[in-house]
Amino acid sequence: MTNSTVLIQRYPDGLCAITAAGTPDVLTAAPGPDTMVLQVLGGHLVWNVLAGQEIPAALLDDTDSAQEWVWAIYGEPAALALDAVATGGESAEATAFAARPALAASAYRLAYAHWASRWWPASTLDGIAALDQDLLDLDIAQLTEECEALLDGADALAPPVSATAESSLRASDYALAAGDEHRSGALVLARGTDGWDWRRCPPGLVDASESAVSWELVRDAGATTVAISVAAHPERSADAPAHLRPWARVDTGRGEVDTELRPVHDTWIGESPLSAPASAIRIAIHVPGFGPLPDTASPLESAADLRARIRDFAAARLHSAAIPEIDGDPLAPLLAEIAAAAGDSDF
Repeated sequence: MTNSTVLIQRYPDGLCAITAAGTPDVLTAAPGPDTMVLQVLGGHLVWNVLAGQEIPAALLDDTDSAQEWVWAIYGEPAALALDAVATGGESAEATAFAARPALAASAYRLAYAHWASRWWPASTLDGIAALDQDLLDLDIAQLTEECEALLDGADALAPPVSATAESSLRASDYALAAGDEHRSGALVLARGTDGWDWRRCPPGLVDASESAVSWELVRDAGATTVAISVAAHPERSADAPAHLRPWARVDTGRGEVDTELRPVHDTWIGESPLSAPASAIRIAIHVPGFGPLPDTASPLESAADLRARIRDFAAARLHSAAIPEIDGDPLAPLLAEIAAAAGDSDF
């Protein structure tokens, strides 16, 4: 890792921050699908997964505890500057370098493994293989042990490791299941496809593609219905409890209706009757009570662009996962990525 310049500052509420010049403002922005976070002694380390940054940002609420590891991740000059700022000094810049490069690399990889458990954009439709959760747990367990000197809270607890499993789903398995159920004589008035806000569902439920959500506006026997079909995650559990199943919020421009979706093969489907003609149809997929409220969600255009960048990032990671791992390289592939790339022929 090369030397960098970091800014160390103290906020009025007593929090201290360490940020590297030129990195995204991950401390003040709401965390999203591109944010990696690791809970450490005295605070949190934060990276942007798309930035490829070696030096993390840090938000510290207990600088005394954080000093046990700050020198290892940022170097002694940064640790001394943090002590001066935390005890009443003004903000300061310092040269930062990893005094313990192996620990810094492991911290990055552990944060990345946790990120992958939550945000990896597995998609049969887009050809992005799922990461085996058991192998991810193995990655996390090994990296947690390597980082025990700096971890705190939930991230200090290694997950149990079990046998791995495989998935053999293919893109051809998916169709508009809701449309397959129409009776003869039904008239399809309109249809469309869209993506969904990844923040509003737990991982492992819905395909991450921007065309995962399909709908048809159907007229049949004097009634108009929106038939909804959502491609499931490549490794969706068939026995997901009812409270973790996705719903579709149907916005017709004249009001919103929430519709529960049910699993059918490798798809979530549902129907929503309309009491009045619709000028437009917009479908929002969510699990009730999970993620941000709709009125706090990012603008659809910027959110879709971010999701596209993350899909490109994941595809590139899988493409390079066959390269032998280099010890100490924070960007080296995880075991779960190597296995996914090796079994990627089905996609």
